[in-house]
Amino acid sequence: MTQDSTAAVGIVVVSHSAEVADATVRLVAQLANLPEDGPRLVAAGGLADGSVGTDAVRIADAVRRADAGAGVVILADLGSAVLSAGTAIDDLLEPDVAERTVISRGPLVEGTFVAAVQASASDGLDGVRAAADEAADMDKLGDRA
Repeated sequence: MTQDSTAAVGIVVVSHSAEVADATVRLVAQLANLPEDGPRLVAAGGLADGSVGTDAVRIADAVRRADAGAGVVILADLGSAVLSAGTAIDDLLEPDVAERTVISRGPLVEGTFVAAVQASASDGLDGVRAAADEAADMDKLGDRA
């Protein structure tokens, strides 16, 4: 797997809703205080006509925009979004881009946030994906549970 060690890992947010994907990207960019030259966060939500759904072509295009050479982590809202992301990787991306693109099992918002923080700290593809995955087990309640 060829990766550019100077580039930040990119992140693609896949949601059935364009509004949710766009809002997640905006929220995470603000909360993580990402620099302009930081990791690329790209939304891939909804269908081209504005309706709800996921589109493998739209996801593949987002991965290409997010990829700076260090790889891309995809976070998705629901199972069918994961299927569309898999189709984008397997069937639509160039082999070199596909081999450095992974799907996280992490939750959409929390996973995107921790992935962005790790990517902005120059963590590699495996570390960014692991952080996003671990967000699935994040204890948000702490002592309030």
